[in-house]
Amino acid sequence: MHEMSLAESVVQIAEDTARQNGGSRISSVFLEVGRLAGVEIEALRFCFDAASRSSLAEGAELVIERPDGRAWCMPCGETVSLSGLADPCPRCGSHQLQVTGGNELKVREIAIH
Repeated sequence: MHEMSLAESVVQIAEDTARQNGGSRISSVFLEVGRLAGVEIEALRFCFDAASRSSLAEGAELVIERPDGRAWCMPCGETVSLSGLADPCPRCGSHQLQVTGGNELKVREIAIH
């Protein structure tokens, strides 16, 4: 389950940021996890709770924004929305797609005290 290593990394980033800014507690962590990132959100939430125990982020709220997937279709030359990596182009049905968005996972904001 790669969600545990992701959660551990998020906690480490949050703790490092809090310490660098003189914070002693993290109340919220805001993530951007694209729909094409291959991350199971409920598993990430569970792992974040486990990884944040005995850390500055223990009890912190995890807020997750889910940007839609976007891809450029080679045959029709259009940028299209996707809900999954295996989806065909909704305009022409091709699978020759280059992902251009919605595959990110980033810490967007950390609320510290």
